Order: sequence, then C-alpha cells, then structure tokens
Amino acid sequence: MSSRLLPLVLAVVSAAGSSSPFLAAGRQPAAAAAPGYGPAKGTLLIVGGNMSNDFGVPQRFITLAGGPTKTFVIVPTNGGNREKDGTPTRFDADKVLAPWRARGLTNVTMLHTWDAKVADTEAFAAPLRDADAVWFDGGRQWNMVDSYMGTRTLQAFRGVLERGGVIGGTSAGATIQGDYLVRGDTKGPDIVMTDEPNHQHGFALLRRVAIDQHINTRNRWDDLVPVIRRFPEYLGLGLSEDTAIVVTGDRFEVIGRWKVTVHDSTSTYQPWEKPYRVLSAGDVYDMAARRLVRLGTGAGARH
Repeated sequence: MSSRLLPLVLAVVSAAGSSSPFLAAGRQPAAAAAPGYGPAKGTLLIVGGNMSNDFGVPQRFITLAGGPTKTFVIVPTNGGNREKDGTPTRFDADKVLAPWRARGLTNVTMLHTWDAKVADTEAFAAPLRDADAVWFDGGRQWNMVDSYMGTRTLQAFRGVLERGGVIGGTSAGATIQGDYLVRGDTKGPDIVMTDEPNHQHGFALLRRVAIDQHINTRNRWDDLVPVIRRFPEYLGLGLSEDTAIVVTGDRFEVIGRWKVTVHDSTSTYQPWEKPYRVLSAGDVYDMAARRLVRLGTGAGARH
C-alpha cells in the first residue's frame, strides 16, 4: 500500500469506531442487565389463595414446568411445622398430593420438615436437585421461615429457578416468595407488620417486594398501604383469590379470576384516589420501570 494512502485508511477506520465493518466482527454484544426484582432464570407463579381449577392458574403452573410428566415437589410446610404442644406436625403425603395427581401429574413428591437442621442436610434437599417445579401450599408463612430459612433446602429452591424451572405458591405460599414478609407474626394473621425480627423477611425469590393475599375475600385492599409508607423502597403486591402473577425477570402478567393491586411510593395519586393501581387479567407490569406495559382484558384502573 502506498505510504500516501495508509494515513487515510487509518483515519477512516478510526472515525468509523464500533460501527466499522472491519471491527464489528470481533465485538461481542453487551450483556443484558440482571433483573432487580424477579429471578434471572426460571419463573415464579404467585397466587392470591383458594386456587381452583376453573381459571387456568394450576394449569399454567404445570405448563410452565414443561407438562404433567415433569418432576414436581409439593411443600406443605406453611400448614404447620409444630403443633401447639410442641410436637412436630406430620402430613399425609397422599392427601397433600391428591389434588396434583388429579390434575394429571405422574412424578410428584412431598417435601416437609419442621427441623431446620434436617432442612440443612443434602439428603433432605436431594429431591429438589432434579425438580422441574416446586409448589408452596398455604397456611402461615412463618412456618416456612422457621423450617427453611438459611438452609441448603432454600438454596435448592433457588437452584430450581437457576435451572430454568418454576416455583409457585398460593396464599402463604405466595407471601413467602416475597422479600418483606407480610403477616409474619406468630400471634395471628391480622398483624400485617410483625415486630418479630426473625419473621420480617421471606425467601426473596421476588426481591424488593411485599406480597399480600386474599385481598378481596378478606377485604385487605388497603392493608399494604402502611407497609409501603414504612418501606417506600419496596413494591407492594396484593392478590385476589384464584388470581396469580406470572413473573419472568422484572415483569409479571396477571392471570386468573380477579384483581392485583400494585402499591408504588413513586407514583402520584389524586387526593380522592386510593394510593395504588389495580390490574386485571392479561395486564403486564414492569416492576423496574414501575409502569404498566400492556393492558389485558380489564381496564387496569386504580381502585
């Protein structure tokens, strides 16, 4: 190449920068930012209670797992880890699994312990290593905290998501998936914010979020308002019965029968409005952007 042309070629390449065809072939695309709320992999299905077969919610859970022949683990621990006299709570596996077998599952097992030391063993957590889906039953969410918080079993729950699996739960099984643990007080479910330090946080599968349930049948529409006032960095989600959100990354879709409330301290509300948005089936919400990104069959209006 002529010495007169070489500076010109170099100048053209330099000016083109990253858009130059000479350089583009070796450039890797920037990695997508990790979600700030939902899991980086896998899916959460969070149900507001009383899950029937009539509104597509359990069917969606099975589909997300890959179908009824996949490996399912059902965790009934929210139903109790110890009786009032201190004796361990025991569950009848056939009764716990019967609703799921009736839905067509062929490879489903129950996992339960009242003892965190047992939950911290590899032998107990082993069924989760190959699980495609895990389901948390309802009851009282602090039971799950007492049994599994800080154990290998909790790590294995997260491992299901990391493999691209699904974790679902209803009622207390919904709330435990959040970060701040609503109604975690052992004295009763009417205490929305407990003073018990060991029962103030859930499993944070859905981070920076507080989850409430049964908002329609138990008239809990406004119960997350004081939670978000105290913790404005959180997003509050209230779910009606037979209604769920399907979480992938930082977005969720509403499915099922009724409504979901979104309590967001960064939004502006008129004095005559309730301080939350109400979503309907088919609505899609971006938690990171704090905005509705798609309207479904409902109006997505405020309550």
